[in-house]
Amino acid sequence: MLTQYLFVFAQVHEEFRVPELLSVAELYGFEIKFSEDPKDPKATARPFMVLELQNEEHARLLARRCILIRSVCEFYARGRTYDELHLRNRSCTQQWEKYATNTSFKFLVTAFNHTIPQWRQKDVVESFDYMDWQGKIDMKNPEVTLVCYEEYRDKHGTTRPKDEGDGEFEEVWFGRLIETGSARNLVKKFDVKKRVYYGNTSMEAEISLLMANQTLAAPGRLIYDPFVGTGSMAYTAAHFGAFFFGSDIDGRQMRGKAKQPGIVRAATQYGVASRIMDLCTFDVTQNPWRCGELFDAIVTDPPYGVRAGAKRLGRRNPKLATDGPPPIHVPRPDDQPYIPPTRPYELSELARDLVLLARYMLKPRGRLVFFLPTVTEEYKEVDVEAMLCEGMELVANSLQDFGSWGRRLITIRKTTTERYSPPSFDPAHAVTEHVEAHIPAHKDFREKYFQGFKKSDQDSSTER
Repeated sequence: MLTQYLFVFAQVHEEFRVPELLSVAELYGFEIKFSEDPKDPKATARPFMVLELQNEEHARLLARRCILIRSVCEFYARGRTYDELHLRNRSCTQQWEKYATNTSFKFLVTAFNHTIPQWRQKDVVESFDYMDWQGKIDMKNPEVTLVCYEEYRDKHGTTRPKDEGDGEFEEVWFGRLIETGSARNLVKKFDVKKRVYYGNTSMEAEISLLMANQTLAAPGRLIYDPFVGTGSMAYTAAHFGAFFFGSDIDGRQMRGKAKQPGIVRAATQYGVASRIMDLCTFDVTQNPWRCGELFDAIVTDPPYGVRAGAKRLGRRNPKLATDGPPPIHVPRPDDQPYIPPTRPYELSELARDLVLLARYMLKPRGRLVFFLPTVTEEYKEVDVEAMLCEGMELVANSLQDFGSWGRRLITIRKTTTERYSPPSFDPAHAVTEHVEAHIPAHKDFREKYFQGFKKSDQDSSTER
């Protein structure tokens, strides 16, 4: 029999909540039943969500691993008014009466988007007198904490008295506190500003932790980042016990200027250096891999040209082959190592290649997790569907909205056990086999970004 639990979320990254819950549940091997449609944006945008789980331990596992969870309660009742709440709470006496006889307890009355004055907090607590708790009141270390949450509309940006609208909540929730979300503390631990090595492209801590959860990072798993940069994904994945391998076309990003590589220094700061398997410098399109199915997950934030652009080996304007003997090698006068020329790696081409690389390099059921920037007005679901190929399925697609553009956290799973040949990284393969002649919104994203998305604005006005 399933039990209902009330989850309280941090009011950030609303679209990432359900994918993170499902990923962590898959990691630990249990299922979640949603009381409301998880695809309904109105339901997922609220800070409260009722889920049905097999037992309390599953609720604790979610609270300890999910970055976006603030707390979890055994759910007792909800209502638009306290009368409605009390009526429903009386009907579930069998859930809480076992604690009422001889258990130390305390009541916590709080609110979302509001501060409840102390005098009314007292009135709320006294309204539950019918529960007839006989145990000792212990405000510091109680055996049971009963929590009452009032949910108010968002009034940010308005000037008003502190207690204005007190009691005019949209809904009130009640339950027994099971566990606070301890994983939220990791956001401070991995704060980029406190890191000994970072760069202007380093991923913020909260997002890198969410990405690590999407990879199902755990002890014994091997995770690869083909655009590792300054290593933001290495630290969070390794924190959860996974082994990590990283590569980048520019080794200076990984090394930094100190004698010890920057990523190794930061990994040592977090106590995970032993889980960094290796860091290599190579172009992912000219990679050294000689066999596939090596990794449990591939996770990356590919450069898309805003702070740094993606590169691949080659010349912008390749020289035409000429007849005659090859040129004679002439040593460099400054005796510096040869740095091969690079050319831009267009984003839609990169994304398509990344999916093909993942199909080759991932073990069956392995995951590819990466960010895909896109133009808000131009985006269509087919943009992501077009990247998929045989043996790969979409698991999650969550938007981080920045207004005229956003970036989508894409999670793709390898569903096949069939072995495939390595990708050719031929630009011709960037065109989808599912939807011919479709131009995705992320194509030439860098140019659109620095043009202020003017072209897309003109197109949309023309369509009107």
